[in-house]
Amino acid sequence: MRLATVKRYGQEKAAIIIEEGAILVESLNRNTNSNWATGLFDIIQSGQLTRMKEWFQDEGKSQLSEFHEIIPKSEIDYAPLYRHPRKIWGIGLNYVEHASDLSEKAPNTEPASFMKPDTTIIGPNDTIKIPHQSDRTTAEAELGVIIGKECKNVSEEEASNVIAGFTTIIDMTAEDILEHNPRYLTRSKSFDTFFSFGPELVTPDEVDEVHDLNVSTVINGELHRKNVVSNMTFRPWHLVSFHSKVMTLLPGDIISTGTPGAVVIRDGDVVECHVDGFEKLTNQVKDLKAE
Repeated sequence: MRLATVKRYGQEKAAIIIEEGAILVESLNRNTNSNWATGLFDIIQSGQLTRMKEWFQDEGKSQLSEFHEIIPKSEIDYAPLYRHPRKIWGIGLNYVEHASDLSEKAPNTEPASFMKPDTTIIGPNDTIKIPHQSDRTTAEAELGVIIGKECKNVSEEEASNVIAGFTTIIDMTAEDILEHNPRYLTRSKSFDTFFSFGPELVTPDEVDEVHDLNVSTVINGELHRKNVVSNMTFRPWHLVSFHSKVMTLLPGDIISTGTPGAVVIRDGDVVECHVDGFEKLTNQVKDLKAE
């Protein structure tokens, strides 16, 4: 199943994505006498996602294709999946090739992780704003893992059972600030608009093998860097397990698993995250110094 948050009449509403387009969950409730939460974050937090997925697989998919209240794909205006996760974890230098871009040694014993505030969040087609304080900002396409259940001390073998699904992410870094001192990592990652995610939450049953997914950073229509998840130093299930041993993970928490390659972005650029089988994530770039 694929879910999204779409902008409709000035509000952001959860929707199920089917081949024909998007169906608002509130429309689903109205037409099937259901009582699903109508916000995507609420669906995940309440534990309804598992039941919704079972319904979709058993009978919902065929029912939805007959709905009249479908927003055509060409008219879908995506928002971020949600605005206020409790935690956003980012993973640095998780592909060896990316570490070489920065002339750094890739961590090989533990993930190099950091956290980001929810004020960084934007969604598909929103504008990434390069701040006045930076002359070298980079964008990084990444695969995102979304936690679906409260969990602590999860093993790698159990990790796939606690996730809600996957998404596409573009993470930004004020790289020139970071290069001054590695202690500036949090600041370099935390400017407004420095975390784009969506357009879709893709549930695990839609992904044959997560380690076979290719992740690509694309700039102005040209491929910058591409790599396969299996080439990560620390793969998704390890990341879920590792961070669950640091702190309790909560429904809606996000782990951004690292990029195959960061690209310098400039005023007027268009950057994209491509993941095999996922709807691409696209954002344009505005340099605030160019105003």
